[in-house]
Order: sequence, then structure tokens, then C-alpha cells
Amino acid sequence: MRLFLGLALPEDIRARMAGLCAGVPAARWIAPENLHLTLRFLGETEEDTAHHITAHLARVKASPFDLSLKGVGHFGSSRRLRSLWAGVEPSPPLTDLQEKIETSVQRAGLAPEGRNFTPHITLARFKSGTRVKLGDYLSGNALFTAGPFTVDGFVLFSSHLSHKGASYAIEEVFPLG
Repeated sequence: MRLFLGLALPEDIRARMAGLCAGVPAARWIAPENLHLTLRFLGETEEDTAHHITAHLARVKASPFDLSLKGVGHFGSSRRLRSLWAGVEPSPPLTDLQEKIETSVQRAGLAPEGRNFTPHITLARFKSGTRVKLGDYLSGNALFTAGPFTVDGFVLFSSHLSHKGASYAIEEVFPLG
């Protein structure tokens, strides 16, 4: 199974974000039902390993907290644009939760994440080598805000790839509090 850990977004937040998903040629927009905040990508995972990981994650203790979204941005350069994203307001409770999840995943035997945690919600992806001018899109959506909304749990998602893109399914929910 291809797995990752993340935050499911409330329907009203996803609906607001859907308004951001237009206006850039060559963008492969993420369907509103698939919008989420990734906390840790696990990748291809055997079922036994997944059960071992979930046993560790069930021990994560954190209190519910509020989260807000702000602005848009991109990963990659004008020559190698990778994705567009909605930003997340700085949140010590979110950082703390992600660190606890990372520790739990490592205790379950996975290698440490190779990248720093940069909270964001991917809005669109681009094929390798795509060149797109983003100035109008970024300036037109710079004032985007959504929330606050309450984060009261995190989710183990499975990812299923197809020619239409990825679709995600909730495998397990880990409540906070």
C-alpha cells in the first residue's frame, strides 16, 4: 500500500480552496476531495509494517488546536516548476504534532524523513520541465485566507494512482485529546 499521514480538511475549507484551483495553464489541479495537509509520507508499505506503524501512532498524544491558511506559493523554479500550494499560518501545535508523528514512525523502524517539514496544501502539480508564468496567479491570490478550523485528529491515508491522478482513502483516524 502507498501510505501517508496527514490532516483531513473540513468541507467548507476545501470548498474555499477549490476557488484557487484555476487560472494556470498546464496545471494538474488537485480535486477538492483530495485536498489535505501531509504530515509524513510513508510510501509503499507492507501490511504488517503498516500495522506496526499504526500501533506506534496510536500512542501519539497531543491536544486539539486551531489552524489557519494564508497565501499561496510554489515549489520549484521557473524552469522546473513542481507544484502550487496554499500556505499554513505558523503553528507551534502543528509543528509539535508533526515531530511526534516523525518520532513514532522512526520508532516503528522507518528511516528519518529526508526533508524539513514545510506545512502546505498542494493545489496543483506540473509535469517535469513545465514552464509557466505564475506572477498573475500568485499576486491575485496572495491575500487568500481560510479558517481557523479545529484540528482534532490526524489520518493515515492510502494513495491509489491512476491515469486520472491520485485518489486518497482514509485508512485510520487518530484522534487528538
